[in-house]
Amino acid sequence: MNDLPPDLPRLRTLETWLAYSLERVRQQITDLERHEAERQRGLEARPPVPDWIIEHGLNRDALPVAVHVGGCHMAGKRWKGVPRDVALRALTEGVEACGHCRPDAELGYLDG
Repeated sequence: MNDLPPDLPRLRTLETWLAYSLERVRQQITDLERHEAERQRGLEARPPVPDWIIEHGLNRDALPVAVHVGGCHMAGKRWKGVPRDVALRALTEGVEACGHCRPDAELGYLDG
């Protein structure tokens, strides 16, 4: 069974439409490949997760709110990666340890 038009003008119209559609599909593929390459470059350029995080309060002058293990999903949006000694010092100075990631246990500081 032949499902194509029997005459040349309609075949040429179909050919034009198919060429146009193929170009649109190829352009979409190109756009998606570019987007994926950009996403991958962004992932590769992302800085490493810090080992320790200090979460800060609402304003710049507020005292630290909590200490977290790096990557803890319970940390709010206002945090800063810090070295081990700074995280440990914060705990000894009374900054709360996150109850979820337990940085006090990770750091070997368990305030009785």
